[in-house]
Amino acid sequence: MTPNLVHSVSLAILLAGVPAHAATVDIDISDQQGRPAPNAVVALISQAGSAAAPRNLPVEAIIDQRKETFIPLVTILRKGGHVIFTNNDTTMHQVYSFSPIKQFEFELDQGRRSEPVVFDKPGVAAIGCNIHDHMITYVYVADTSWAALTDAKGHAQLSGVPSGSYRIEIWHPQLLPGRPAPSAALAVNGATKFALAVPLLADAPAKHMHMGSY
Repeated sequence: MTPNLVHSVSLAILLAGVPAHAATVDIDISDQQGRPAPNAVVALISQAGSAAAPRNLPVEAIIDQRKETFIPLVTILRKGGHVIFTNNDTTMHQVYSFSPIKQFEFELDQGRRSEPVVFDKPGVAAIGCNIHDHMITYVYVADTSWAALTDAKGHAQLSGVPSGSYRIEIWHPQLLPGRPAPSAALAVNGATKFALAVPLLADAPAKHMHMGSY
């Protein structure tokens, strides 16, 4: 096989896994004061009537514990994926969740790691420590291929999004309680940019306000 033919075959194999007319979507999320909103989850839900398998999202995630803090604050996971909790702190932690999508409780000694915790329902799970009340982390379980977390500048980028009509949904740990998650219609046809301001609490909410809310 000639080098040119090998190159052509390899390129064809790579392109076979890329949706036709796939685009990059850049999203900027801010609060009601116009300040960047890091740690916001942005998810695209196709309006075509059939949900794509969340193949682009991780099937495994690690949530660590250091200095009585869960790291990271927000984790995005595909539906059916699992989280492994690690304890690199100087004390034992008692990890638990009463969230509707997942309930569990276990102790984790210093230097140990948990068995995989499987999340088979979409939604958000708030997770805390029974010993250290200030500790909290969130697992966003997505049932779509397109979800991302905003960075320190409130920016997120989704790649490989096929052209079409979508609903963009936003979730953030500091969303005002009692209100539905912000959403908007979005048409994707080539490179797309989207910006949205969402109402957020000035400070992170107290743990007891959230542990049974998701």
